[in-house]
Amino acid sequence: MLVAVGIVALVAWQVAVLVDLPRRTAVTLGVYGFVLHVVFGKAYALVPSYFDRDLAWSVAPAVQLPLTTVGVAGLALAPVSGVPDSAGTVGAVAWTLGVVVFLGTLLTTVRTNLTGVETGTGEHNADRRPVDRAANLFVPVVLAYLAVGTWETLAMQTAVPGLLDGYPPRVSHLLAAGTAALLVFAVGFRLLPRFLVTHVERPLPWVVLVPGAVGPALIAVGLPGGPLLHAGAGLETVAMLGWAAVYARLYRASERDRVGFYGPLVGVTAGVLGVGLGLLMAVDSVSQPLTTAHYRLNVLGFLGLTVVGVTYQFYPPTVGRFTGAGDRLALWSMALLGGGLAVEVAGAFATIPVVTDVGRTVSLVGALAYAYLVLGVFVQRARD
Repeated sequence: MLVAVGIVALVAWQVAVLVDLPRRTAVTLGVYGFVLHVVFGKAYALVPSYFDRDLAWSVAPAVQLPLTTVGVAGLALAPVSGVPDSAGTVGAVAWTLGVVVFLGTLLTTVRTNLTGVETGTGEHNADRRPVDRAANLFVPVVLAYLAVGTWETLAMQTAVPGLLDGYPPRVSHLLAAGTAALLVFAVGFRLLPRFLVTHVERPLPWVVLVPGAVGPALIAVGLPGGPLLHAGAGLETVAMLGWAAVYARLYRASERDRVGFYGPLVGVTAGVLGVGLGLLMAVDSVSQPLTTAHYRLNVLGFLGLTVVGVTYQFYPPTVGRFTGAGDRLALWSMALLGGGLAVEVAGAFATIPVVTDVGRTVSLVGALAYAYLVLGVFVQRARD
């Protein structure tokens, strides 16, 4: 159900962008609603097995679900004109309680194996263990970013003292880059080579994960400018370029052909462009088109299309027994999301609003197609 909430939030996010709701509403729906809810859902399933443990509290996802769902709703509505300030307070408190459930459960689960030395990797995959251990080592860093980003979210909406100054982009980078992107890198080194039936050389995780772990913290502290921001943006660029090269190599080496593989491929392309724009803004000037393109390329492009592609691996559209289910619509959904994003960014840089709106409409259609396929599979499984 956490994944289902994330998928609904993706559609709501594209609607919010299209009708020009406040930026903070859109960011909340994209990061907290879509990306992090899918992360929550899959983390409950993957992290225990990756650390060779059983989930400490099996009902944790059901307990968390209403809390983080209400949290996203309140935080997304708070910036909208006419909505009472209490919506943000309720949303922040509910979100925080839900994250406490998530963090408490996962940390209790892995408490005797925090460094991830025990990987649950079978003897037939013994050669993968060095990469698996390197990936595991950074999962606690991901959880730390989530904890700090959540605390800062609570501080922005309540009287709780924050660690930073409440500048919203700091929180966005803690959660989007520190939690979501770093988790994509860490889990990706374990998950994607197995999906593609390929291998990663031992040194490569360190090239991506070390800068990917340090960069978001420096960006969050360094915003809106200065040497810390420059260093953080540079490290994040190194991490993204490294991850893009790793995935491109895995994709080319694979003999398997699955529709879901296209999502991360387009995602890393968008991610490289997104961090490139971020680096440009860090060392040069900031403009509205740059800011919009940076956030959309990273959240919808890199994180979004990666999540969509991987989701199609877990929930293959070909198992659907309903109208339109199959790889063709799945491929179209990713093409519409990626193509719409490209048109939107081009329209933003050309300052032609009608082109931007066309791109956003196309992305909305892609999101609806994705939601139709995956939610359709969920409903079908529930009936079966």
